[in-house]
Amino acid sequence: MEHRELSVLMATLLATSLATGLVTATPPRPGTDDNGLSENESATLWSRDTDNYTSQEAYRQRYGDERTAIHQLANGSDITFKRPPATAATWTRNDFEDLEAGGSDTSVHPPHASLEDGVFIADAHATVFAVQPSTHGHLESGETPLYIAPNGTMSGFVDYRIRVPNGSSSENQTIEWSLADHEIEEVRLQKDGETIARTDGSHTPALDYQINDDWSATLSLEAEIHVRLKKTIETDGVNGTDVEVVYREETQNVSDSIDVEIYDLSAYPYDAEYPNGDAGVAIFQSRPWQGYTFSDDGNASVRGVWRFYTAHNTNWDTLVRSNRTDSAEVESDAIPVYVHAYPSRIGPRAEPVRDGPEIIDTWGTERSSPLESIGENVTIEVVNQSYETTYGVAVRAENVDREALHVAGIVRGVNASIVEPDAGSERQLRRSNLTVEVLEQNQSQATLRIELRDNGTGAPIILNDDTRRYLISGSARSGYITIAGQEVETNASGVAIVTVTEPGIYTARYHPGSWLGHNPAYVSDTATARWHPLGTIDGWFDLVFEAGWQFIPFFVMFYAGRRLLRMLGPADIFQRNP
Repeated sequence: MEHRELSVLMATLLATSLATGLVTATPPRPGTDDNGLSENESATLWSRDTDNYTSQEAYRQRYGDERTAIHQLANGSDITFKRPPATAATWTRNDFEDLEAGGSDTSVHPPHASLEDGVFIADAHATVFAVQPSTHGHLESGETPLYIAPNGTMSGFVDYRIRVPNGSSSENQTIEWSLADHEIEEVRLQKDGETIARTDGSHTPALDYQINDDWSATLSLEAEIHVRLKKTIETDGVNGTDVEVVYREETQNVSDSIDVEIYDLSAYPYDAEYPNGDAGVAIFQSRPWQGYTFSDDGNASVRGVWRFYTAHNTNWDTLVRSNRTDSAEVESDAIPVYVHAYPSRIGPRAEPVRDGPEIIDTWGTERSSPLESIGENVTIEVVNQSYETTYGVAVRAENVDREALHVAGIVRGVNASIVEPDAGSERQLRRSNLTVEVLEQNQSQATLRIELRDNGTGAPIILNDDTRRYLISGSARSGYITIAGQEVETNASGVAIVTVTEPGIYTARYHPGSWLGHNPAYVSDTATARWHPLGTIDGWFDLVFEAGWQFIPFFVMFYAGRRLLRMLGPADIFQRNP
């Protein structure tokens, strides 16, 4: 019953849309388009579509075929990815081929295009269609940079229409206008005003670029349009008709610009070996990045807070066709699709889940939730409160292949260059040796001596030692020792003194500062000491004295009772108490 009601609702909405003449962006049904993607792949693209689920039965009745499981899931939800998928670029590249200009008397342009008019050239524009590979990053509300690969392609759309003046005639003169020639002479790609790529004139230019050593830039698509008109003037004179031909030319430059972040990664890895043979790896990168693998087969991996979805650019949902007398909005045959990166509530993850690496620390910049920047009809598990960007991730694993280290970015195909840190990448991680002994004691308190040393060299470990601090992560916590509910630090000799007043067993535990902030760093250790007043001769004497003092009243009563029995005797007692 529920499925039937949903089908009726969908049919009603479709009929209403057709009746009112609305132009909506309806993604093509997966499997019906020729865009280089399978049905499953194309089904995952449309995170901005309305998730009105259609049952399998209703779908079969409407279209006469079955959906795949992924297609069915995507029909009622949005699908996210652990890494940036290639599907967006594949779709965009193939769909771009369907973009067609309007001819000399018609200009085709998206509604957001910036139109330029001249004398003979009208509704002229050059509009960026897409830049691939790229990813829209949702860092927080109001901050959604477009990260582009250092090597990629910008595709654009250029079109215009030509105003051919009307002819005129008088008593002895006739003027006629005709179009002699028109073309897009050149299309250029500029970075901050400098031309970095150019191509011959085309309505649908695709310019390959290469940008090195830049953090951010403004990219401009610029086209030069040239038109040549023929003006024929016929003048009737005494000696016949005089014909004069004049050519008028006009050139119009049109452009469109976008701000981009050049996503060129350099990762700084650090590693350490634990005393039990485990390996530690920490990698830092000052931009959002996906994660890294550290095994030959790529199975051992860790990723940060970022996940991905794909969605179309709604600016291209419709196109405007304008001519000399009218304009009309039509549904677009070419829709660019982008990858989007967002911070997920799933958070950082290590794989394999059970026997894989352990995430020991993450660090980055604290940011507010980007929920408001996601837009309508996108259902994903984006964080709904402040989060940490995980620019750095540190793990502990049984095995790490340093040569197989592979750091992936949030832009498809962009992997980080591994850069050796200035201070070196290898951190020393050693065993510690913690001891506790009772230094002095009496019946009321004990003085404990705690000593912390390097287990290998015997050198004292100074906890508050600035010379050992080499900070990688955002945390700068020094090590400390806990005992009897206190936190203590060792002095320059690696010794700490603690006084306790309650008898018992005291366990000291060394909580070392992480190897992410110290070099050399140490692993934890524990030691135990026992104190009780009976552990001394004075303690035993005090115990006997205190116990004797407590029993004096009982001794007095016992003695008095004995004396009374002897004075009266048993017979007298029974006679007096019949």
